[in-house]
Amino acid sequence: MCTLLRQVREHGQDPTAVTRAAGLDFDPADSGHPRWRAEVTALEYSRVYQQVVRRLQDGVFGPLQSNIAAGEAFRMMCYCIISCATLELALQRAVEFYATFFEADSQLLMERESERVYLGYRQSGGDAQVPLVASAYGLSLWHRFLGWLCGRPLALEQVEFRGPAPEDAGKYQLLFQCPLRFDCRRDRIGFSRACLDWPVVQNDHTLQEFLSTAPYQLLVMEAAPEGENLAAQVRALLGHDFRRGGLDLDSVARALGMSAPTLRRRLRAEGTSFQVIKDEARCEAARLALERPDLPVTAVAEQLGFTDASAFHRAFRKWTGQTPGQYRARRRPGRG
Repeated sequence: MCTLLRQVREHGQDPTAVTRAAGLDFDPADSGHPRWRAEVTALEYSRVYQQVVRRLQDGVFGPLQSNIAAGEAFRMMCYCIISCATLELALQRAVEFYATFFEADSQLLMERESERVYLGYRQSGGDAQVPLVASAYGLSLWHRFLGWLCGRPLALEQVEFRGPAPEDAGKYQLLFQCPLRFDCRRDRIGFSRACLDWPVVQNDHTLQEFLSTAPYQLLVMEAAPEGENLAAQVRALLGHDFRRGGLDLDSVARALGMSAPTLRRRLRAEGTSFQVIKDEARCEAARLALERPDLPVTAVAEQLGFTDASAFHRAFRKWTGQTPGQYRARRRPGRG
């Protein structure tokens, strides 16, 4: 958060205006503020991120101070790749997109090396060195974005950085959960070549919802697979938009390459069910939507697939013990 706000200041703009527009009632850099908190929620971070993007005209998940960033670039790239059948085709199209519209140093690069694939920035040795924390943030979001596209966490096998190893390398190890290398040619993430065959399960409809809150969904999703945790994969596929009723059991099973009875049986073995996971996802989606003051409760109900607001009120009270209005009032900046 402080890194984002520092870049706003370096671009000659007021960080306080950014936090105020994002709905924060304190300055994250001022630990003496009476409402200061050491941590912010994923949604609060996403609001600040969107305000920074809007002010700096930066639409790419990359280091904000690098020339890889350009207004609405990431959004347009998403619309170009969302109809691709597999992750490989999506990455090829993303690389082509940046090759078409950006100079060489601002392009993505996909490299195949034996049984591993690397995705990173096509950086030359002479361009300005990007701080490690910014590089790591950009690579982490790209990593999670690939998992979002396919509806399941993507396990990294290696991450490489151009800069030297920092003293606090442990926190980067924790972030990526894989071997790290420093003093390399470029910043890039590496994963199994087999992942290229994964189907892209997102669509135009889920993309619109994703972009409206980005990078919120990437921050809250699992960064790495948890063994055979199938419930996490189902949650990722369901997303947060249930305007058309959401995915049903059969659709999710097909996306995961199994039959509906098999999916039901494996979820039961994990101590849950498809309906429980879907209710949890709808509750989370409701909380997220209600924290957007621009959305009336009727619009939130519609987004969650309810035909009338009263049914949504009953469901939300069952999930949380509060009405939508009560929840929104208690989450308003400056309130308990």
